[in-house]
Formats: sequence, structure tokens, C-alpha cells
Amino acid sequence: MEKVEKVIFIGDVNPVKFLGVNDANLNFLKSRTSTQIIVRGDELRLRGNPEEVELISKVIYILKNEIKKRGEIEDCEVKEMMKWGLEHGAEEMGDTKDFIITPKRRIELKTPNQKEYIKLIDENDVVIAIGPAGTGKTYLAVASAINFLRKNLVERVILTRPAVEAGESLGFLPGDFQEKINPYLTPLYDALYALLTPETIKRYIDTRVIEIAPLAYMRGRTFSDAFVILDEAQNSKAVQMKMFLTRLGPRSKLVLTGDITQIDLPGNEASGLVEIQSVLKGVKGIAFIYFTAEDVVRHGLVKDIVNAYERFERKNHHSAQEKKEV
Repeated sequence: MEKVEKVIFIGDVNPVKFLGVNDANLNFLKSRTSTQIIVRGDELRLRGNPEEVELISKVIYILKNEIKKRGEIEDCEVKEMMKWGLEHGAEEMGDTKDFIITPKRRIELKTPNQKEYIKLIDENDVVIAIGPAGTGKTYLAVASAINFLRKNLVERVILTRPAVEAGESLGFLPGDFQEKINPYLTPLYDALYALLTPETIKRYIDTRVIEIAPLAYMRGRTFSDAFVILDEAQNSKAVQMKMFLTRLGPRSKLVLTGDITQIDLPGNEASGLVEIQSVLKGVKGIAFIYFTAEDVVRHGLVKDIVNAYERFERKNHHSAQEKKEV
């Protein structure tokens, strides 16, 4: 096949952001194609078969636009975008239908509900995700939040949880209040460390671009230009849920995640997550999504455990109903 040549101007973007440190991004691109790629001043010269040269050109133009739009973009993210564009076509590089790109990894959306979840987050101001453990409710919400932050769609990310695992009576734990509460916020830190480098997390937390705090700290605030996630929302009381939802400000998103089969509230306290299913049903701009055992993406046994508990609870409920009738 006859080879073609193409010259692309790259002087309009930061060369280090585009080419990578020590040309790491350029070398990665070269290793994935048979096209000859040479940098000469402000130009990138491509020589190879017409189809591949055209594909590489599209990938480069999309990357240039992304760098111009966002300013900050890490090498690992550039490489993931290059890889995806070369494997699936340049048109798919910015399409989050099947994946989310974060600085550490590309996250595949593995089930129809996971794909619908991300779509709902993009399209609605408030999204409530309900379902069993291991379905990716929190992880995907945090990944979306980071994605929004890095695309400058929001200015900050706020992660919160109700601290009720110990009945909110934390006095017996050592340390000040923040030290007492940190163990209950650990899962949120875990999600962040899976998606961002430790240096980036420290910088974001130090500058309050990312904030992690218990639900009690949310009272009296307004969330503007923010992506806010309430995790373990089934453990929020009805009054706390109303307080949280009414914090919503301009250009912000709220994502609530929880499992209504694992409510740890003391006594007969009603769960705010259970209540809002009736209160907010049909409200425009608010979307509900329900995950099932089929969406579990952790260890294969987790799905079996969830199914076993569902069968056990159905059997007990059926037995209780029969006793009532007798």
C-alpha cells in the first residue's frame, strides 16, 4: 500500500503536556502503531498507510483540544486516551458510555446499570443509587466526581457519610473528634487512592478542592460548583436527608448511594434513603437507579452471598406473614 505523509502543528499546546516527560507519550504512541512519527520544531510529521495516519491524526487533534480545554492532564491519562482511540476509533475517545478515564486507570462500565448510572449522573442534578454491596455505586460516583473536576465542570468535590456505625456515640474512641470520625470515612479515602496518585490527593485536600467530612458537618452549608457524594445514605435519618438535599446550590450535583438492606440506625429510627423513594418520586431533575446482585463486580462470591441473603430474607418474610395470618 502506498504511504502518505501528514504534518500536524503542535505549537499551540504545551509540548511537555502533549509529548510527555522525556517524550513518554510520543514513545507510547509510536509503540502502538507502524506509522513513522517525527517531531520537528512545532510540527509532528506522520508517514505510513493512509488509514492509520488518518486515525492517528484524529487522536492527536482530540488530545490537543482536551489539553487546551483542561490545561492539566497527566501522562497516564493521555496514554489511556491514546490507547482507547487507537483500539476503538478516535470518535470513542471522549465517549463515557463504556468507560471513565481517571489519572490512574480507565474504568470499564461492566453492566447496563453501571452505564445507565453514569448517564443519569451526566443528565441530572440529583442521582440516588440503591443496591447491594459490590455494585460500584460509590466507586463510580467518586470516579465521575474526579472526571467532572478534571474537566473543570465543578470546582470541588465533597465526600460525606453519616457516622452511625457506632450509634454516633464516639466518645469511647481515642483522639479528637476528627480522629474519632476518620475510621468511618476510610472507604471514601480508599476510593480516592484507587483513582488518584497520593501526591494529587494531598494537594487537593490541602487546598480543599476535595473535602471528606461526616454528614453532621454539612448543616448550614450551600454546595455551589460542587460534586457532592453522600455514601451509606441508608444510615441518614429523615431529618438529615432533608438537610442534605436542601444544601444543593448552583452548578452542583448530588449523588446519594446506599443499601436499604443494611440499615444501621438505632431503634425504630426511619431511614432517610427509604423515605425519599416516596417523597421525591417523579421530581424532575432527580433520578433513581436500582442495582441488583447481577451488577456485583467484586469477587464472584459476593454475588452469591447477596443472592443467599435475599433468599433467606424472602423466606423469613414469607414465614412471618403466614404466622400473622394464623
